[in-house]
Amino acid sequence: MSSRTLRLAPGRLTQDDLQAIHAGGVSIEIDPAAHDAIAASAAVVARAAAGTAPVYGVNTGFGKLASTRISEADLATLQLNLIRSHSVGVGEPLSPAVVRLMLALKAASLARGFSGVRPVVIDTLVRVHNAGLVPYVPSQGSVGASGDLAPLAHMTLALMGEGEMLVDVRRAPAAPLLAAAGIEPLRLAAKEGLALINGTQTSTALALHAMLAFEPVLEAALVIGALTVDAARGSDGPFDPRIHALRGQPGQIDVARYYRALLDGSGIRASHREGDDRVQDPYCLRCQPQVVGACLDQLRHATLVLLREANAVTDNPLVFAPAAEGAGGEPHGALISGGNFHAEPVALAADSMAVAIAEVGAIAERRIAMLIDTGVSRLPPFLAREPGLNSGFMIAHVTAAALASENKSLAHPASVDSLPTSANQEDHVSMATFAARRLQPMIANTAHILGIELLAAAQGIEFLRPLASSAALEAVHALLREHCPPVEQDRYLAPDIDRATRLVTDGSLSRIFRRLPGLPVLWMAA
Repeated sequence: MSSRTLRLAPGRLTQDDLQAIHAGGVSIEIDPAAHDAIAASAAVVARAAAGTAPVYGVNTGFGKLASTRISEADLATLQLNLIRSHSVGVGEPLSPAVVRLMLALKAASLARGFSGVRPVVIDTLVRVHNAGLVPYVPSQGSVGASGDLAPLAHMTLALMGEGEMLVDVRRAPAAPLLAAAGIEPLRLAAKEGLALINGTQTSTALALHAMLAFEPVLEAALVIGALTVDAARGSDGPFDPRIHALRGQPGQIDVARYYRALLDGSGIRASHREGDDRVQDPYCLRCQPQVVGACLDQLRHATLVLLREANAVTDNPLVFAPAAEGAGGEPHGALISGGNFHAEPVALAADSMAVAIAEVGAIAERRIAMLIDTGVSRLPPFLAREPGLNSGFMIAHVTAAALASENKSLAHPASVDSLPTSANQEDHVSMATFAARRLQPMIANTAHILGIELLAAAQGIEFLRPLASSAALEAVHALLREHCPPVEQDRYLAPDIDRATRLVTDGSLSRIFRRLPGLPVLWMAA
């Protein structure tokens, strides 16, 4: 149990809240101010369950079976059967970080008081999270409409004691683990199963997971891209703020500012301000603000979409408590069917993230190709000390090209590939869950490309000694050299690539970037 408790205000979750939950090590609680709304919406469902009018999800079947009426005696069985029948996911389990977000996002969404669940449902979600229990949730099986049905059903089945939990990457029966934590298995009342599995919490959690994972990678990309500028003796003229102010794109303006800060004080740059006969640098150097800045704008917009979605109510039907006297509206409340479970906003956000991630890797691959091309970089061929006898970075670049090509295929938009389900009742779906899930291998590919570029750029700097780069970039070079020596002759390079890639993904380069004074954060940094 964590000593730090995070109080969640339903509908007002912040980026800091999401980062803390994703990282783990915190307990959560729902703001007590939400209790009245939770109770009021639960009372509306209780009245509907006791009434004679058909209400979808309360006393009817689901999807195409919505016209089938269910007797009051079978309402609890209806919800139980719903969870059992929808727990049909396949594939590798979702990571604990993603499942933690799912539990917290679902609890916060239900606690807004528009879902009609009893307080015990929300309390169980919170207690499972706080006990450090991780429901076993297969990663495949959701099309991102009618909610993330299969993954949320597996999560719910674990809360009921019928499913499984992940314990040290192994599957284990949920019931004994709930008992050991002192948590009563959840028994569902009318509509509660539907409220738990309708919603976009899985796709949103996956997309947030990718967003949080990619931020330090993009910061590393900026650092490495700047190191490559110096290794190739590129110009800092293209980062002049006057250029970018004329276009007015915020991401481009910020990225140019990042590069100016990273290159400030470079002795390498000062050495070739005069007497360099090159007129313009290749696009992979010169257009970094335009390319990476456009990616940054997309990522910032996606973050706003995901933050809104993390605070949304996305189940169905939605429950509206009775209006205050004299305020108009239904005196006994209302249950209204709609489509907030359709995850199109998440799908489009994830697709834009995919393109941005692929482009960051694509321009990095081009920078590697430029560095090893002696006709462009004016460095030794393939960055080899004795070209011919040594191949240098020839095939390391081939690996980068292979990874960039993979990302091109993975970047194909998932949102345009709808397939109808539920006998054509659910005839347009978002595919948001796959759209978000495929981001992790794309981030891994881009990180490896950047790891290769880091090695290549550092090797390029070796050929320019005794000239020194800026203080920030010399810190980057020194950090790499703590893990990977210069390539004096051909050697087994794959371990170096792995070590360099870890510096990209573990925040080591990001920390150097964040120490630069006065720079705007990218998008989710605290």
